[in-house]
Amino acid sequence: MRAIVPAFAAVAALALAACSGPAEDAAHREANAVDAAGERQADALERQAAATSNEAQETALNKQADAVENAADKKSDEMHRQVDKDH
Repeated sequence: MRAIVPAFAAVAALALAACSGPAEDAAHREANAVDAAGERQADALERQAAATSNEAQETALNKQADAVENAADKKSDEMHRQVDKDH
């Protein structure tokens, strides 16, 4: 699932780049960066979860990773929608 989201975002970004201007492209890149940062944070939390021997802590870290990733996805989606609305 994680591989599909960045691939879809890349395809969508290329499609948008084909018919957009520099300001719109920059705004979409910013939205993509928000998504990528969330992915990096979630991945780091998941690595911490995998490294712990405490099951409760592992569960908590994985839930936190999911929350971080979902929040970044939501923010990125909102940013993309706003850019599309503005341009």
